[in-house]
Amino acid sequence: MGWVVQPLLFFLARCTRNQLIRQIEFLKVENELLRKRVPKRNIHLKANEIARLLPLALAIGPDIKHILTIVSYDTIRKWKRKAIGFVARGPKGRPKKPDEVRELVIRLARENAWGYTRILGELKKLGIDNISRQTVVNILKQSGFDPNSRRGPGSWDELLKRQAETLWQYDFFSKRVFSKLGLPQIFAMVFINVATRRVWASPATYNPTEVWVAEQGRAFIEFAKAAELKVENVTRDNDQIYKHAFDRTMGESGAKVRRLALCAPNTNAFVERFIQTIQVQCLDHFLVFGEKHFDYLVQEYVEHYHEERPHQGLGNKQLTCQPPPESCQSKIQCRTRLGGVLKHYYRGAA
Repeated sequence: MGWVVQPLLFFLARCTRNQLIRQIEFLKVENELLRKRVPKRNIHLKANEIARLLPLALAIGPDIKHILTIVSYDTIRKWKRKAIGFVARGPKGRPKKPDEVRELVIRLARENAWGYTRILGELKKLGIDNISRQTVVNILKQSGFDPNSRRGPGSWDELLKRQAETLWQYDFFSKRVFSKLGLPQIFAMVFINVATRRVWASPATYNPTEVWVAEQGRAFIEFAKAAELKVENVTRDNDQIYKHAFDRTMGESGAKVRRLALCAPNTNAFVERFIQTIQVQCLDHFLVFGEKHFDYLVQEYVEHYHEERPHQGLGNKQLTCQPPPESCQSKIQCRTRLGGVLKHYYRGAA
């Protein structure tokens, strides 16, 4: 009799198992369709919901990762560790240095051009002995500093910042003018102080000879003395018009002339930017007729540049450092120069 009952029971059990598989497959597809209609956001379960879900997940074992949809497998593992009271070990390796030591290393690197060896010596001088070379290197790298020292005179940018108050940049600018002789080119010289952005522009000439250049150099020195601006360094390009007269004139006043590298306009960037500005904002708007007309345009722009124009390199302030108006209720007025090409907005008296 057993040989008849046993196959029957096996058949019934197999039917039940197949039915369960079909039900599970249906629930998986149904859950997938429902999840597609739920907004894309994380689902946060409550404690009682986790208590219901976790035993079922643990009973299935690692295969649960194939059917999870609302949480990840790592979340299930985190719930399990929390349920059994698992405590993670601390990080391996040596403990980190105190924050004050790290801040001191970063400060020394930021304020000096020192490498890690020089910084290490400074730390030991300050009584900080429990730090190695590699630790200093790691701190510098993590903070974005080069662990090696910067040898030599430094970058051009560092030179400009260090000597900005007494450093002047100098160059020529020119424009084609209308005259009886056709369209000759007229020239002028301009000096700019890197720190204050104060500018001095020379009168124009059609023939910038060596003698004329020296005369303008002396006039510039007189302007700087009257304005109480120091002139210790003057940068210039390698134009042959300078020759020796300009350098000699600057030397007699106590200033050093620094010749720039060939084809390196970025090293004279401040005066190059001013020349571009005066050309775009002023000279390009006019047909110039002769020296007097050119000098008038340049003079008007320089006055506007000094007294009215805000400067981005100085925090959008005017060179005259005029304080902002006490009241914002007064009427805004506009002062124009050169037929409206240059405009200055200000608040009138209340």
